[in-house]
Amino acid sequence: MAPAIDAQPFLKWAGGKRQLLPVLRTYYPARVRGYLEPFLGSGAVFFDLAARGRLRGCPVHLSDENPDLVGCYLRVRDDVEGVIGELGRLAEGHAQGGADFYYEIRDQRFNPARAAWHAADGDAGSYPVALAAALLYLNRTGYNGLFRLNSRGGYNVPAGRYVRPRILDERRLRAASAALNVSGVAVSCRPFDAAAQQARRGDFVYFDPPYAPLGRTANFRHYTARGFSDADQARLQALAVTLAGRGVQVLLSNSSAESIVALYGQSTATSAGLTMRRVPARRAINTRADRRGPVDELVVTNLAPVA
Repeated sequence: MAPAIDAQPFLKWAGGKRQLLPVLRTYYPARVRGYLEPFLGSGAVFFDLAARGRLRGCPVHLSDENPDLVGCYLRVRDDVEGVIGELGRLAEGHAQGGADFYYEIRDQRFNPARAAWHAADGDAGSYPVALAAALLYLNRTGYNGLFRLNSRGGYNVPAGRYVRPRILDERRLRAASAALNVSGVAVSCRPFDAAAQQARRGDFVYFDPPYAPLGRTANFRHYTARGFSDADQARLQALAVTLAGRGVQVLLSNSSAESIVALYGQSTATSAGLTMRRVPARRAINTRADRRGPVDELVVTNLAPVA
């Protein structure tokens, strides 16, 4: 039986679920037969389940369509000491150069090295340790922890305004590596629908897609060069309905955009046992600071909440 591991997310990620965990926990199944998380992001729910010992003895499938994200996870899993060493050197450089060093790493090291990796094969399994460390560095020091690509596939997040960012957290990285190395945990790069189709009756699937924007200034969809469109949201809804109809335990979070409320309010969703709940959250990403604040998010599930 796999022990509980007190691990936490090592990446900041747009839409990360740490603040929503108290609500999501009320829907965790009493027994997890198998767990799938097809939009891995920061992995907040996976790490929370692992820390609570809820994944003991069951297969775990973590996946995402973003090869940089998955490549970073794989390097933390397989060579955490190498990542720590590279990240430590970047932390020292940032202490000396600040934002100038950030743009040097982004434009002169990360993007060219990433382009070379992508041209060679672009496979997450071959993601270099140096790229993983650079991604972690940019993630800890860039604007709001965003991962955003331009139309040419280049990382274009500006520097954040942090006085003393904590770039290297060795304990957290080692704990995350231990959680990812537990027998039965698999990490892969693939589309959400291909990943979730393997779910069996009784399995628990958590979907955390790129949120549908509430407005023009909140539109951050480009976590991959392809983005995540309204059509993708509709495909995800159809998949959630199909899985619920097969007896899979489904938990999904999204924004309270009208389009999402309409999708999960359809009779096909309600007939499959999916219900919606609005929960208060805080918008962390907007181009205007005065528009970051309380909003409603949606939790969609066929699981009954536990008091």
